[in-house]
Amino acid sequence: MKKEVFIDRPYITLGQLLKEESVISSGGQAKWYLREHTVNINDEPDNRRGRKLYDGDNVDIPNVGLFFIRSKQGSE
Repeated sequence: MKKEVFIDRPYITLGQLLKEESVISSGGQAKWYLREHTVNINDEPDNRRGRKLYDGDNVDIPNVGLFFIRSKQGSE
């Protein structure tokens, strides 16, 4: 699945993205999820739940989907 994720602030954290996209059911699960699963940000592995994702970043979560971070300001 490929999906654009529109943000209305300068960035979103990886943990927030996981929760908003229903990959996890609560923010507290982010640390566990990232310890057990590989997540690639801009084609590089990253497991920091606080990793800031900005407009133009791509997040690939195997077996879940590919997410493109886009700013709402740029789409208006």
